[in-house]
Amino acid sequence: MDRQEEEDEEETVCRVLEDMVCVDDQTVERLTDGFLSHYLPELCSSKRVLQELKQNQVILLETLDQEVAKVRECNATIDLNALFTEAKVYHSKLVNIRREMIVLHDKTTRLKKRALKLQQHKQKEDLEREQQRERELERERRLVAKPAKRSDAESH
Repeated sequence: MDRQEEEDEEETVCRVLEDMVCVDDQTVERLTDGFLSHYLPELCSSKRVLQELKQNQVILLETLDQEVAKVRECNATIDLNALFTEAKVYHSKLVNIRREMIVLHDKTTRLKKRALKLQQHKQKEDLEREQQRERELERERRLVAKPAKRSDAESH
């Protein structure tokens, strides 16, 4: 900077200082009141708007938290639906197994009855064979020649 510019700058600073020094307290108070009356309504309005914004953000965050909870609950419900579907599948498998067991039980009961009948029939046949053999033996015994008994007259 050259000398002239420095002098101009010093002069400006001095004028500003003189203006400040020359202003009395009443003027400062009036200027302050004027400034505040001019900007305070807008500042208050801005403050209210900011408070409303802040309150709306809090409400929005709470709503988002609730929505997240609902989504989690829905996901849990989907998992429950999958479990219920799986339970239905296993239930139907159990019903089929039960049906098969009933059919197998009926078959085994019938087979046991048939086996018992066959066993009884075989025993009856064996008994009849044994009786037939005994009759044949008895018949053979009767047919076998018996030595004649000597009568008392012949023995003397």
